[in-house]
Amino acid sequence: MVTITLMGQLETAEGERSLACKITEPLPVKQLIQSQGRKLRQVTRLLREKKVMVTVNKRIASEDTKVHDGDEVNLVAHDGMSTTGLAPSLF
Repeated sequence: MVTITLMGQLETAEGERSLACKITEPLPVKQLIQSQGRKLRQVTRLLREKKVMVTVNKRIASEDTKVHDGDEVNLVAHDGMSTTGLAPSLF
């Protein structure tokens, strides 16, 4: 089981901040996020736009870093995001 934690202003489409994902083999962070479909669609877009910082097991990582069963993935939006994490802040 891999735990994905959304930090800062990120959340799933349903408002969740943490997800547990079962994987059968190591796979890149990007593929793990994409496999969550609609739940993390906005996060996928931000990841593609390089607006999300990724850590795996508390170490700075990239979208290409392979995750393994038992890993913890944290995703944090860059500063300057609105409450939805999709647009620049007005302040």
